[in-house]
Amino acid sequence: MPLSRRDLVRTATVTAAATVASPLLAESAAAATSTTWVVPLLERATYGATPTTIAQAKALKTPQAWLEQQLAPTRLPDPEGDTVRRLFPEMGWAIPTARAAGEFNWDGMQALGQGTVALAAWSRRQLLEVMVEFWSNHLNVTNPSDRVWDSRMSYDKTVIRQFALGRFSDLLLASATHPAMLSYLNQADSTKEQPNENYGRELLELHTVGVGAGYSEAEVKSSARILTGWTVGDNGLATYRPDDHWTGPVSVLGFRHANSSADGRAVATAYLRYLATHPKTAQRIARKLAIRFVSDTPPQALVDALAKTYLASGTDIRPVLRRLLLGAEWKTGRKFKTPYEDVISTVRVLGVTLLPATKTVQQRRQGVEPLYWMLDRLRHLPLAWGPPNGYPDVAAAWQAADVTLGRWNAHQGIAAAWWPNRDRLTIPASRSLLPAKLPTTYGGLVDALCDRLLFRRLDTASRNAVLMFCGAGPNTRLDPRSEWLGWRLHYLVALLLDTPIFAERS
Repeated sequence: MPLSRRDLVRTATVTAAATVASPLLAESAAAATSTTWVVPLLERATYGATPTTIAQAKALKTPQAWLEQQLAPTRLPDPEGDTVRRLFPEMGWAIPTARAAGEFNWDGMQALGQGTVALAAWSRRQLLEVMVEFWSNHLNVTNPSDRVWDSRMSYDKTVIRQFALGRFSDLLLASATHPAMLSYLNQADSTKEQPNENYGRELLELHTVGVGAGYSEAEVKSSARILTGWTVGDNGLATYRPDDHWTGPVSVLGFRHANSSADGRAVATAYLRYLATHPKTAQRIARKLAIRFVSDTPPQALVDALAKTYLASGTDIRPVLRRLLLGAEWKTGRKFKTPYEDVISTVRVLGVTLLPATKTVQQRRQGVEPLYWMLDRLRHLPLAWGPPNGYPDVAAAWQAADVTLGRWNAHQGIAAAWWPNRDRLTIPASRSLLPAKLPTTYGGLVDALCDRLLFRRLDTASRNAVLMFCGAGPNTRLDPRSEWLGWRLHYLVALLLDTPIFAERS
């Protein structure tokens, strides 16, 4: 007898426990070639491999060639991303444009969130999108939020995206002096008479050296005083007011300055660049990157190597990514997808796309809304984390039962085109996931779907559990008219997406 939906969940849970306990995955025969690097690298450095991206990477021959292409995103043609950017022009709104749309208008921020989802799903510049997410968490400014209704779109474009693959020192300086960050962490309210310590503290604790660096409360005060003068004008733009700058000697973690001029911009710039190149900052950035791409507990030797590269490159993140993604360490680490990655990779691997250009702009935009609100229910709406520390990037943070069930429901909803439906997005029929020559056994059916969706085969125990769901054995004959090739196929597709293999970045 086929398993019920309740049995399906129980089976998936048991399979998950077994897979977490020990790696039981077996590479498919098709992957055992000279391009075995392709799927693992794409799974780590993008929002999920697809048949198209696998073919594109194989054509480039080497991981070095693929990585260099991704590290130069402006030279990589991106027609799908260009479509998204045209559909969501608010993503690039300058502050005056946002203000012209009306005071406290959230349309731009909502479009930024939805456009971010769409770019993650469909842009060819995948590593850029991954790093945009990384830095958006590291230098978090909550979106949407009343404080940044007019500036958050500009922050995304001129700070995060502009420097995501550049020097961290430039990124930090741009962030510190942007109206969004000035407003979000109260630096705009900080004056020499009443220095606000919020940004000065978070600059040390979250953005650079980290809470374990050993700075004192007196140094936090100096940090806040150095940055006084930077504020936001009535026009919403960043401005510097010398009359508000605190003057006098300052000292923070080895940075010392007389700070005697009312115009303290040079002091602030020197301080920010000093922090960006501090060895503790190098360790912190290196560790966070290793956690993102390797494992929740990366080896210290790797962190040290990345930190050394970071400092030697003058905080340029590209050499760090080369050392990280062309090294061997990530191949042995285990990393599980966040809910955001899970939904985006589901969209990608199922071949879901925006509605065709024959539809209206509004119809095509609306296709992203169900995905956006699906992520909201999973508590992982992009850019929307409230506290300044950004979304967590470790498995333990996302293991709540409701989140796991939410992922499985998302797999089913998208695979079956229940929500979003085909009035919202172009969702291929599940039958299109099968090879032209249909499998003749249930075991062959499961294997074919694994090759297409997971890019590797299930271990024997997991394969048998999936076959139990179909009420069949591996050699049971599959009739071409079977309901498992018809209305039930999407259930099988969703179950394979529920497996720990799909939950893990290989």
